[in-house]
Amino acid sequence: MKARKAAIIGVGHVGAHAAFALTTQGIVDEIVLIDKDPKKTRSEVQDLNDALLMLPYSVKITEGTYEDLKDTDLIVYSVGDIELLRADHDRIHELSFNTKQLKETAAKIKNSGFDGILINISNPCDVITALLDETLGLPKGHVFGTGTALDTSRLLSVLSKKTGIDERSITAYMLGEHGNEQFAPRSILSFKGAPLSSIESTAGPFDWTAIEKDAIAGGWITFSGKYCTEYGIAATGARLARAVLRNEHLIMPVSAPLTGQYGQSGLFAGVPAVIGSGGIEQVIELPLTETERERFDACAQTIRNNLQTARELLSK
Repeated sequence: MKARKAAIIGVGHVGAHAAFALTTQGIVDEIVLIDKDPKKTRSEVQDLNDALLMLPYSVKITEGTYEDLKDTDLIVYSVGDIELLRADHDRIHELSFNTKQLKETAAKIKNSGFDGILINISNPCDVITALLDETLGLPKGHVFGTGTALDTSRLLSVLSKKTGIDERSITAYMLGEHGNEQFAPRSILSFKGAPLSSIESTAGPFDWTAIEKDAIAGGWITFSGKYCTEYGIAATGARLARAVLRNEHLIMPVSAPLTGQYGQSGLFAGVPAVIGSGGIEQVIELPLTETERERFDACAQTIRNNLQTARELLSK
């Protein structure tokens, strides 16, 4: 059997936790850590290797360089500076820093000969994912972002607390921008196909606007006390990696390339997609209402505006 090899580019809070999640779940056989701070990388490699004896899986964990990407199956791209979010909780503040970093890192990835799947976590997720896709020139679907996957998890958690139904038995999504413009289409909500009315008597007053706001605010609750998010997004990245490396054909909302779906083209946005060994294998187009489609259009315009700003930064 071919060993499954992953690389983490950017070993900060998220990258280190993503490496740990991949290790503890036995998703890969080898992990290479790459960061511009070799001291930080060396420390994380040591710490992860120290944990291996206590874990059920044997994983080779090493410091690496971009040359190691040539035979890598999957990259988790988590470059960023979390301090940029502390000002006013707007992920767009990360745009300038992460775009400038991408100009350097993407060239190194491309020059390495990497031809696997890249999962982007860096924010603004939809913008950075699009830029990586454009720069790397990999086959369609081979680059995608975590997008609204974690936001959807937060939505399902809010709905579970409200209804008493397990998260895994609820169908609902956060869509659009991974940012403050994202939204939850109520028309999609079901409980394994059953409508809200089938359980609403036990759920009490159901304020969808408040539920949506609580889901969006979930990440900031995490951030406000520790000034970073780690476990949720790292677990999300690992879950998507597993779907790719095990060819699961899993449907999750991620930052996926739109080529006419939802009336949009030429950008990445948070929508449900089928994820397998080819990365994004199909984008699922949900039957949104007219009002929901208008909200999606507004998200798309925000992404386009930010993407234009990022492209101007790259051209300098």
